[in-house]
Amino acid sequence: MPKNPSVFSKSICYKIAFQSFVLCLILASFSCTSKTESHPKKVVLVILDGIPASILEKTPTPHLDAIASQGGYSRAWLGGEKDGYSETPTISAVGYNSMLTGTWVNKHNVKDNSIQFPNYHYWTIFRHFKENFPQKTTAIYSTWLDNRTKLLGDGLAETGNLKVDYHFDGLELDTVRFPHDTLSRYIHEIDKTVASKASEDINRFSPDLTWVYLQYTDDMGHRYGNSPEMEAAVQEADRQLGEIWNAIRNREENHNEEFLLIVTTDHGRAQGGFHHGGQSDEEREIWIASNSKFNKRFDQKPAIVDVFPTVADYQEIPIPRDHAMELDGVSLLGDLFATDLKGKVDEGKLIVNWKNHGNNPNGKVWITFGNQFRYGNKDEYQLLGEVNLSDNSAEFDVSKFEFRNAKVVLEMPKGFLNYWVEKE
Repeated sequence: MPKNPSVFSKSICYKIAFQSFVLCLILASFSCTSKTESHPKKVVLVILDGIPASILEKTPTPHLDAIASQGGYSRAWLGGEKDGYSETPTISAVGYNSMLTGTWVNKHNVKDNSIQFPNYHYWTIFRHFKENFPQKTTAIYSTWLDNRTKLLGDGLAETGNLKVDYHFDGLELDTVRFPHDTLSRYIHEIDKTVASKASEDINRFSPDLTWVYLQYTDDMGHRYGNSPEMEAAVQEADRQLGEIWNAIRNREENHNEEFLLIVTTDHGRAQGGFHHGGQSDEEREIWIASNSKFNKRFDQKPAIVDVFPTVADYQEIPIPRDHAMELDGVSLLGDLFATDLKGKVDEGKLIVNWKNHGNNPNGKVWITFGNQFRYGNKDEYQLLGEVNLSDNSAEFDVSKFEFRNAKVVLEMPKGFLNYWVEKE
């Protein structure tokens, strides 16, 4: 029997209380961890090739409508700055890579469907994802093999030996299973197979970052233009999209996962709907639909390069500062600070202007001369000064600098805008 029972009782009480406190901390920690792990965020990107907004909007697409009813639909654009340094051909692979890298052709260097000399220093969202989350999984389901092997650079030293975990592509090379015909029916059959496989794998494995590409609609546009055949192809693409959407909903409802689904196209079509590649308004106009509600950028005609920063935001992918300063898009999620940066040099003065969106007044303007990033090096930026974003413009004396071209970057509370200027 202890000499002082009251001291003994207190010590027992303190010990029990401490153990209870530790147990509560463990349970709270477990609860928080379980909550986080029970709602992993997944992304599915779908490109339906070459569907003009005008055709899409008059064609019954119940599955795309169901997706947009949860989030939204907007006409969008691509093609870089028309008649400017970033003007980008309205060609399929060029559009894909603008989505994947968040940059225009003057950076990613994919100028046509031959994909000869991609500049892999402008990383795709897939590479950023894998560099940060090597334990998570990526997937691609595509009519074209080149989307994986050339655009994503699967297995290439230039992409850090990026490996896509799940892939289903290259069926255009299987002429036994899919004998080629002049009416592109084999592409239709390949698309059906690709969409079904994507749906199956989403249901079974639920990759964390997935890209699905379907081609048949573009073939029908080239062959028939704006026509009943094109509309029928759009309806079939919508049916295939419905398979993917059903798989996503199954995962959300039965596996407590959260998905961001973005559906878009890679270019518009010239008048009549047969061709594309130029800079007409019809060729530059695309559309974006999603199951997510976006910020007001989405209501103001977003760009295909906005997809990259949106995915990065959603999946909390940390983009290194020097890479982020190269992005040509802005996130469709969260606060929107400024867009539409432009600049010019006049009589030794750098004049920059932008469109303010009123969320925070603070910004900084940086400048660098030359472009070392394109070679895999870092640019040396100099701070020109701080700005009030609500002013929508600023002016700086650059007469002391010797340069021909300069890259100007507007740093916002979240994200960057960049623009190239030429000295007179």
